[in-house]
Amino acid sequence: MATPAPPPPPPPFLLSAKFRNYPSFLHSQISLARTPALLRPTTTTTTSSSTATNRRRAQHLTFCLAVDRESTDLPSSTPIPPRSAELRVVFSGGGSGGHIYPAIAIADELKIACPDAKILFIGTATSMESAAVPAAGYEYATVPRARLARPLLHPMNLFLPFYLLRSIAASWKILRDFRPQIVVGTGGYVAAPVCFAAVLSGIKIAIQEQNSFPGLTNRALAPYAEKIFLAFNGCVKHFPKKKCLVYGNPVRLSLRRYTSKVVARSHFFPKAGSDKAQVVLVLGGSAGAGAINVTVLNMYYEMLLEHKNRYIIWQTGAEGYSEMESLVKNNKRLLLTPFLHAMDMAYAAADVVVSRAGAMTCTEILAAGKPSILIPSPFVADDHQTKNAYIMADIAGSKVLTEDELDSSSLQTAIDEILGNEHLMAEMSEKALKFARPGAAADVAKCILSLVLSNVKSRT
Repeated sequence: MATPAPPPPPPPFLLSAKFRNYPSFLHSQISLARTPALLRPTTTTTTSSSTATNRRRAQHLTFCLAVDRESTDLPSSTPIPPRSAELRVVFSGGGSGGHIYPAIAIADELKIACPDAKILFIGTATSMESAAVPAAGYEYATVPRARLARPLLHPMNLFLPFYLLRSIAASWKILRDFRPQIVVGTGGYVAAPVCFAAVLSGIKIAIQEQNSFPGLTNRALAPYAEKIFLAFNGCVKHFPKKKCLVYGNPVRLSLRRYTSKVVARSHFFPKAGSDKAQVVLVLGGSAGAGAINVTVLNMYYEMLLEHKNRYIIWQTGAEGYSEMESLVKNNKRLLLTPFLHAMDMAYAAADVVVSRAGAMTCTEILAAGKPSILIPSPFVADDHQTKNAYIMADIAGSKVLTEDELDSSSLQTAIDEILGNEHLMAEMSEKALKFARPGAAADVAKCILSLVLSNVKSRT
């Protein structure tokens, strides 16, 4: 009688159930079912043999680096990692919320998959990330600032090589002590020295680009990256195609949780009990926006006087808060704040969002399913906010006001047109939700785990 075949060996790592059946990826296998057709790239057909190969590889790819030390009956052919093996990931990206919050979203998903994972963020001491990252519950280390001044011929750029080398050296020391398996850069100038230090240390890097046109840092890092995670299909042409994975922008876990509008509204306005109450959420971006602040300042009083059921949550940005606070009249239906930490509540409470058109803000608007009025900043590199705004107009019906068109009259008219038409509000909300990609952070986290495990297996 034939001896029964032994059961298959357990995997070398343990992973939360949510991630256990994750397959390996080829660029041609990326799911674009929920991606706008106008942004959809041409894909190739995967052969049956490559599909079979991927299935065989799938069982080995994504297991959390928490060693099953109790198991001693693994066959000799199964790689057993060293006892010190654990998931250790460094993130670097900053200067604005658009670079910081995608990294936090990915880190949150890694923590869900691997609760014992060690995660470190590296940034500068005075940038926005120095407050946002610790507030999210993650360790934070600092390196000296090395930023390219604008314009390119600015005299301060003569010292840039020195600042960059100093920052790379500081990053190298942090990486030597922390010993990560991978470094993930999400853009912003601080990501460059950290990722270059990783490359010099032989550590894998991956990068995530939020915009439809890539920033300078990610363009410089692309040749050294193992994978490049993109939000827009149209961005693939700017990078090596074989490295690209189009997942959308990672959105914070809190923004993906359902919160009722009544509960969210009462968080900001406890006495706003009416179902007919309308909330306008004004966002100038993490750094604020002077043009939006001035426009809202000239509009808010008349609008609140004319519409007794209307409320305004107004994020001014830290730089504009003191001036706006001194000029704004106290009103129980107006909340003025330099920064919103409870963004999930703010989006849930809002009936319409007035905002800049940064990539992450646009992504959050889609995820929240909110009608929006976008005012792209004309001052950002490569004018990518204008590109973002018109993409949003195409896919989500967002109304776009350029700064040349922006004044108190045009903004109030746009707000009234949306809030005065329930059918239009429902249509804009439906379109936004249709093109949201709430699983982006989880998809990126899964691929990072694959890269880490492939690195562990290659050393065993």
